[in-house]
Amino acid sequence: MQSYDECQLPCLPHVSEGRIPADPEQSFILILKYSLAVPWNYYIKRWLKSVYYLIAKLRNENKADIAYNDIALKVGDNVRVRLWDEIKLTLDPFKELKGCAFLAQMQRYCGTTHSVFQVMERFLDERDYKVKKVKGVVLLDGVICRGTPAFGRCDRCCHLFWREEWLEKIEG
Repeated sequence: MQSYDECQLPCLPHVSEGRIPADPEQSFILILKYSLAVPWNYYIKRWLKSVYYLIAKLRNENKADIAYNDIALKVGDNVRVRLWDEIKLTLDPFKELKGCAFLAQMQRYCGTTHSVFQVMERFLDERDYKVKKVKGVVLLDGVICRGTPAFGRCDRCCHLFWREEWLEKIEG
């Protein structure tokens, strides 16, 4: 057995008590979402994105080119989350900008002010347990995920990833 003295993540499958069983009173649609989540996210959506970006490239259409001033945020900077109408212009049909998803639960933070908790340079992607590089992504202080509508509550409290294009630096 390997020693995992530096990080708990590789041990998570071993310490979990298993999956939470579906509630029998859940709708058929929700149960269907649970069962199709893995094939949709890992195979179908990946293929759809490849086709979409290929067509967009051939047509010279790239919404991700909509950019705001390069603001180079630092830890402690105060920022305002742009309004939903501004953010929506930067998103592709998959509600992503440069691979970073804008989740429905993030809309409630539009127009609010926060400070930068961390400027991201790399993170561990738990889907494949690989460390990945990232640019232009920050974590905001106290802005955390509380679970998703599709899968319900999660007690982990992960920080949400924010693209700098979605934020406006507040001087002062």
